[in-house]
Amino acid sequence: MEITVTTAEQLRLTAEEFTLIQEKLGRVPNFTELCCFSAMWSEHCSYKNSIKWLKTLPREGKKMLVKAGEENAGLMDIGDGYGVVFKIESHNHPSAIEPFQGSATGVGGIHRDIFTMGARPIASLNSLRFGNLTEAKTQHLLSGVVHGIGHYGNCFGVPTVGGEIYFEECYHTNPLVNAMSVGILKNGNTISATAEGKGNPVFFVGSATGKDGIGGASFASANITADSVEDLPAVQVGDPFQEKKLLEACLELIKTGAIVGMQDMGAAGIICSTAEMSAKGNSGMKIYLDKVPMRQQNMKAWELLLSESQERMLMVVEKGREQEVIKIFEKWDLPCSEIGEVTDGGLLEFYMNGELEATLPAVELVLGGGAPVYDRAYTVPKYMENIAAFDAAKILPPNDLKKIAEQLIQIPNIASKRWIYTQYDSMVGAGTCSTNEPSDAAIVVAKPTNKGLALTTDCNSRYVYADPYKGAMIAVAEAARNIVCSGGQPLGVTNCLNFGNPYNPEVYYQFVNAIKGMGEACVKFDTPVTGGNVSFYNQSPDGPVYPTPTIGMVGLLDDPNKKMTMDFKNSGDSIYLIGKSSNDINSSEYLHKIHGVEFSPAPHFELNEEFDLQRVIEKLIKDQLILSAHDVSEGGVFVTLTESGLNRNLGYQISTNKNFRKDAWLFGEAQSRVIVSVAANQVTTFEASLQASSSSFECLGKVTEGAIEIDNENWGDIKVWGKKYDQAIENLLAGHESEQALTAL
Repeated sequence: MEITVTTAEQLRLTAEEFTLIQEKLGRVPNFTELCCFSAMWSEHCSYKNSIKWLKTLPREGKKMLVKAGEENAGLMDIGDGYGVVFKIESHNHPSAIEPFQGSATGVGGIHRDIFTMGARPIASLNSLRFGNLTEAKTQHLLSGVVHGIGHYGNCFGVPTVGGEIYFEECYHTNPLVNAMSVGILKNGNTISATAEGKGNPVFFVGSATGKDGIGGASFASANITADSVEDLPAVQVGDPFQEKKLLEACLELIKTGAIVGMQDMGAAGIICSTAEMSAKGNSGMKIYLDKVPMRQQNMKAWELLLSESQERMLMVVEKGREQEVIKIFEKWDLPCSEIGEVTDGGLLEFYMNGELEATLPAVELVLGGGAPVYDRAYTVPKYMENIAAFDAAKILPPNDLKKIAEQLIQIPNIASKRWIYTQYDSMVGAGTCSTNEPSDAAIVVAKPTNKGLALTTDCNSRYVYADPYKGAMIAVAEAARNIVCSGGQPLGVTNCLNFGNPYNPEVYYQFVNAIKGMGEACVKFDTPVTGGNVSFYNQSPDGPVYPTPTIGMVGLLDDPNKKMTMDFKNSGDSIYLIGKSSNDINSSEYLHKIHGVEFSPAPHFELNEEFDLQRVIEKLIKDQLILSAHDVSEGGVFVTLTESGLNRNLGYQISTNKNFRKDAWLFGEAQSRVIVSVAANQVTTFEASLQASSSSFECLGKVTEGAIEIDNENWGDIKVWGKKYDQAIENLLAGHESEQALTAL
């Protein structure tokens, strides 16, 4: 067939990129070769519209054991000769079309990134975004995604220990499904995704290849439209039991020392793994595609190269040790086939039934090699004018604040997510610290060490929408605050950058400024960005989603038994707010959901103020001067207090600060504030410590047996509030025509 610019455009390449491909090859590519360029130069694989700005993020740190972006996931030292491996990635577009498989394969894919480096996954987290929960479409997507995450994680045997979920109209068509995995390995046992050694055999191991997932990388690099359902073959199909066997087989094989390099076949399948491993090793490969195990007959060369069938790995093995590989994979009853060899010419040669189907220079296909790099124009979004015009003085404080509080605590973004996390096995593997003692971050034991890891995912995208620079800073700061409030020391960051179409100058403005804010905050907290994922094109005909730069952060506890929990402990303990109060209702759930205000600035935040607060909390925990710590976030002081009381059914008796609007003091979401409880016999020492640090603080009142009293007004018993908090989402679903969705949940 004749290959023209029209062919390239049908494969989502531009005319300019088609010309560049011809220049690099010195000829017109054939169809198979053009398909390979289409996948590898897609936004999902090449980061062509983001790499310029990603390089500005802090990517080095004293505890990093591999450079950012060099391997499948980040790796940081945790002491005792061990390292923590972690990464977060998106599976947004597949989940929008087929929510169960889309989310399940997102979980499977991120776990493979961890164990392909030689680490055993020990924990999983997620960050989810959906539209209005009262709509049938949202309920369908939510049901499928939660079921998919739970099914894959539970069957694979890795606990889901934390996450976040928000509901906003902008995610109606294009939900966000971000999955994070964390693993542990012994330092020095890392397997690199590198192909080296001329003549070394190349092995395909894992599940057989089918036609599912073909074109998935390109599919993820386009807007969601009414026709996207036609791309259903671009959605992969997962099998967690196969992946469990693949994990054990790979870890067993690693111990033999026979593996030179290994990479999972994720986005863009075989072409991606062969190209990236070869480019990294300054080598090439000769691959015989007809030797690839297939589960469908008569698959074409380009289909085999681009298929994103799950649970597959590409391995380079030391020549002469082939039988060790075969024996182990036979033991685990998994397909294993020698499909080629490493060459020293830098070329990828793909054969099918004796015919040479494609010849491609590996380095020209990959990120940092020949893939194009673009510098997009950006402009301040028009909606910023509405944000600048916001006047809080025009929002009159309601007379009945208790009634407002009842509405607030039942908003889906605030209410209990119990109906989600009860579907996830959070204790499998016996490494999760007790969920009966909740902390702001999830705490897991980093077996086989005795250390603990504090894990969290965070991003309030409404803040980022209001101010991309400040909002991204807040995302990093909140992640670090959650870890510090749990007794941990922040180590490093992995990010999942979810934005709209990068060719939209207003979207690109959001992206650039979010990167700047994120970078500045990561430098301040000494949390380098170890890697992650960029997901553009999260956009429907209705417009882009909120800019959502999700932060996955890992922290370290030398002794997990000394973690700090968020719950009040005893009636009579004193309650303190550490941090500065303000007349701030900006971008709060109270302002947006109760008053219906769409446009307002980001809440108060100052980076140095946040940094100082976290150092104060660290010292209070170290000196054992507080019994609980819970940061103020969505819903403000009122929600933070109530959540602190729910675990032990303890209430609180407090007085509001008369220097501020009562609604702002109770429901505002100004940052850099933490609520702590203090035993009566520690109050004097506690206050002296804060005064010595010049910290802002105020005593709010005391913990009660169960009654909630604010400014001498009885607001009822904590158990009543807990029932509203726990049952809000089920009640919301039950009130609409959604019996199937409710049953699935």
